[in-house]
Amino acid sequence: MKFLRLTRSESRWLSIFSFFGFIVFALFLIQPLLSSYRAEPLADATSLKLLLAGKPLPVPADERTGEFYGTKVSPPLLSSLPEVSGVLGHSSAERHVEVDLTHQKVYAVENGQKVYEFTVSTGKWAPTPTGEFTIWAKVRSQKMSGGVPGTGTYYYLPNVPWVMFFGSNEIPASRGFSLHGTYWHNNFGHPMSHGCINMRIEDAKTLFEWADPVVTNAKAWSTNSSADNPGTKIIIYGTAPRS
Repeated sequence: MKFLRLTRSESRWLSIFSFFGFIVFALFLIQPLLSSYRAEPLADATSLKLLLAGKPLPVPADERTGEFYGTKVSPPLLSSLPEVSGVLGHSSAERHVEVDLTHQKVYAVENGQKVYEFTVSTGKWAPTPTGEFTIWAKVRSQKMSGGVPGTGTYYYLPNVPWVMFFGSNEIPASRGFSLHGTYWHNNFGHPMSHGCINMRIEDAKTLFEWADPVVTNAKAWSTNSSADNPGTKIIIYGTAPRS
């Protein structure tokens, strides 16, 4: 049996390529395990932990600078977020929210009729899940961050307004998916998120007040759903465009 013999130079180059190939493969395997990396939406861990425990959130620090994929952005001041009305979040009518990924639309439906229609941006860097969900918490503003600094994937977004977290048995609340206002882009109608549903700030506020759970304390920063104050159902369907 004859074996292929390599020259010293060929052996050196083969070793170099093998080494770099191993490094790339190793990074591919460990990247999802890095604490600083997450392709999906990532709400502030401390706040999310409190919400999951059913505890109210304190008023957050009013940060003035954010970053989205290498671009500095200016978040809205917390003082610019008005108190919400609980009246619009309560009705005996059958209500649900539909998210049409194909057409990048959100519909608020009441007694079978569309009462609001919004153009949105769904998942681009990570998919928005499909299926039936329930809003389990509403927050006036929430910090969100993810990616790895220096790699072109990093985002740090304080004061994200009018957040409506949703989940289901298949997609647990701890994964942090939500509908929320957006100040770092204006490219609505095209996928632009890490799985959440990006909305214009004024549209997000309208839906925030319309959907349940009812905000029973207008000064509270967060409102959790409960058996007596359940969240609105969300139905997500379709396939997001690649653009």
